[in-house]
Amino acid sequence: MAKKGSWVQVHSVVLTTNERAPQVPESTKNVPLEMWVKGFLTADAEIGEEAEIRTITGRLEAGKLVQVEPAFTHSFGKFVPEILEIDQMLQQELFGGEA
Repeated sequence: MAKKGSWVQVHSVVLTTNERAPQVPESTKNVPLEMWVKGFLTADAEIGEEAEIRTITGRLEAGKLVQVEPAFTHSFGKFVPEILEIDQMLQQELFGGEA
């Protein structure tokens, strides 16, 4: 049970495949438009239940509760040696040396 005020993530379908605009590409039309949003629960809820949240900006959103205390899982990807080389070249060109 997630308690009121917990930081959570909810999921909802904004547009079904039948509601998608006719001019969007076929690959887009074939999938629903989905939303995952994080915020604070406005009432106790269980994972998988419909829940309402208040976002950081104060919006009220509703959806299926999918995660309690969601973590940020993005990254800047793997190391790319060429980017380091470009950085060193730019440092030399712009400032006459390394940073």
